[in-house]
Amino acid sequence: MSTTRPGLFVTFEGIDGSGKTTQLRLLAQRLGELGHEVVVSCEPGGTAIGKQIRKILLDANNQELAPTAELLLYFAARAQNVEELILPSLDAGKIVLVDRFTDSTLAYQAAGRGLGEEVVLQLDRIACRGLKPDVTFLIDIDVETSLARARARNEQTVGEEAGQTRMDEQTIEFHRRVAAAYERLAARDAERFRRIDGRTSVEEVAAQVWAAFSPLLEHVR
Repeated sequence: MSTTRPGLFVTFEGIDGSGKTTQLRLLAQRLGELGHEVVVSCEPGGTAIGKQIRKILLDANNQELAPTAELLLYFAARAQNVEELILPSLDAGKIVLVDRFTDSTLAYQAAGRGLGEEVVLQLDRIACRGLKPDVTFLIDIDVETSLARARARNEQTVGEEAGQTRMDEQTIEFHRRVAAAYERLAARDAERFRRIDGRTSVEEVAAQVWAAFSPLLEHVR
């Protein structure tokens, strides 16, 4: 656990369609009901500037976006999120829940795109200034189920998020590389990661998340 800031930094990770966003929102709601100050963010996004970058990254019309350009855009959005939202909230003693962080970039760009971990970690040092999550929930689910869920979700999406499906439309081999990368990351940093079985009902997954999370509240000062 972090000892340098009074807040608690929690990230949710997993392949698209794993249900991580739903679980983050449920945890945020429960913590709010208990009287905790909670800040929720997502990547890419989280800030006004980040949301503009998000539109570029997820627009299905931008299939020609080069992998290196994609990587730099993700870290541009992340740098803004860290500077504008995450660090000030942690310094204020709040619980910060973020939907994706650098682990996603290690899975999707380093492994999925084949850019390698070192370039991602170099950018992380610049953009995040040493900031690491206190705990990361990895929602585990098989690739086929996750893609089916993601595509069903996309068909129902309306408004400004509609059409933001570029990552979902990658090949199944791409998503398998991403899933394998998450497996390696969780094994390598088992102290930080909490692996959650995402194959059960939303309520059962939420119960797993709470059981793993609730002991961490003693660290919130």
